[in-house]
Amino acid sequence: MLWIKTLHIVFITSWFAGLFYLPRLFVNLADVKDVATTERLLMMSRKLYRFTTILMIPALIFGLILWLGYGIGKGPGNGWMHAKLLFVVLAIGYHHACGSMLKKFERGVNKRGHVFYRWFNEVPVVLLLAIVALVIVKPF
Repeated sequence: MLWIKTLHIVFITSWFAGLFYLPRLFVNLADVKDVATTERLLMMSRKLYRFTTILMIPALIFGLILWLGYGIGKGPGNGWMHAKLLFVVLAIGYHHACGSMLKKFERGVNKRGHVFYRWFNEVPVVLLLAIVALVIVKPF
């Protein structure tokens, strides 16, 4: 079980690293006017989104193994797990929202400015903080 936990933590950390950086690229994409720079940032964003998606999958699989296979978070007194799962679903939704925003940049139809993306960039920090706090503190 400790190897599964280790792999889960490594893949979660890697997935969130991508979620921290991809919106930062969006900040630059929303602010840049140069075509060559835009193309370079789009290429970087595409590659990062694909790589981040690849990292998300084993993170979720190892988490499911811990939850369903080893029973972590099951039974009475484990309400924290339900809250954690809510935040995991929100993180998956955020990930897919990033993909949707990337498609808008690719089509040249983004209507949001860099300030929006600066705020959007803070969402995964809040999600990760909530998830880690629930797992460590287990408040309910």
